[in-house]
Amino acid sequence: MTATQRREQLLEISRELFAERGFEGTSVEEIAARAGVSKPVVYEHFGGKEGAYAVVVDRETQTLHNAIRSALTTPGARSRELLERGAMALLEYIESCPDGFRILSRDSSVPTAGQPTGSFASILSDIAVQVEDLLAAEFSRTGHDPQFAGLYAQALVGLVAQTGQQWLDSREPSREVVARHLINLAWNGMAHLQTEPKLIMETIDQRLQRDQAAAEGDQDASRSKRRK
Repeated sequence: MTATQRREQLLEISRELFAERGFEGTSVEEIAARAGVSKPVVYEHFGGKEGAYAVVVDRETQTLHNAIRSALTTPGARSRELLERGAMALLEYIESCPDGFRILSRDSSVPTAGQPTGSFASILSDIAVQVEDLLAAEFSRTGHDPQFAGLYAQALVGLVAQTGQQWLDSREPSREVVARHLINLAWNGMAHLQTEPKLIMETIDQRLQRDQAAAEGDQDASRSKRRK
């Protein structure tokens, strides 16, 4: 195993242990034992469990931020669709990276070289800043005061994150159903809840898939004609 491969192995094992037991409940000895190496190997790569934890948190934070940023910058999407995609991106991260989400949501604030790596609250706050820009534009368009966009953004992100934490263990119902009901509440409000909520992004994605399939079918037909 190369040094790079060993480092990745140690990070994966550290990630699993931190998710299972938290930072305080994990030791260098356990990381080394699960990897089948001696403790000095762990220290050589990370300087201790603090270093491994910092790398794990940084990676998970970046993965989550990239997913949210990509969702909130979908070309041509309007405010509601962007909010839907943002909520879905967070739920998809929770579903595909449950260990990472457990680490971040438990509390990713662990001092490293005198500096904290951050906390789940600060991560959500960063996401809320992105959502605030969307809501401010929507508020201005609909005649509401955009100065309150930040307040609503924090509430919206907190709603999705808190629900995601509860959904993590059961994964029921599906993330699509969870997203439909979250957006139903966030977009329509309690006074105007829909009995069977839908996501407009699902309709848009289905149309795009049909268009793509039709285009591929036309290309196949064209190639078949040329061969004849």
